[in-house]
Amino acid sequence: MTNIHSFIRNADTESLAQALVQNPELVHQADPRGFTPLILATYLGQEEAMKVLLDHGADIDKQDASGNTALMGVAFKGAKEIAEILVDRGANVNLQNTQGATALNFAATYGHKELVQYLLANGADASIRDEKGQTAKDYARIQGNQELVELLGT
Repeated sequence: MTNIHSFIRNADTESLAQALVQNPELVHQADPRGFTPLILATYLGQEEAMKVLLDHGADIDKQDASGNTALMGVAFKGAKEIAEILVDRGANVNLQNTQGATALNFAATYGHKELVQYLLANGADASIRDEKGQTAKDYARIQGNQELVELLGT
């Protein structure tokens, strides 16, 4: 069986595209942690691989074993450019993982101001609470990021 995850790790988009043409179902092949090829590509910042996967039918909102999506992974890392591609392609900005966290929660927790602004401008709901009852604003407050607390509103 072809392991397209290795093509992604090695930024080999040509082999990735060929493998997907030969076996379109590989686009959904998760690794042992439940990472889909799209989640892996976005997390590693492999923008071209991400585009190939999306062009071959990757589920943009597919969740890994923890309920995280590709958008949540890039929000954690603060990769705004990749987040923009995902949102432009239809990623759900308000999807929650198994702990109830959203991409906005991750962006706020890790102080990614530009990404927080972008997510808010694209429909992220700052009032969503995780399983602990916390909102993105609460996480910004916990991190001592007053600028984000103000940005996230009341």
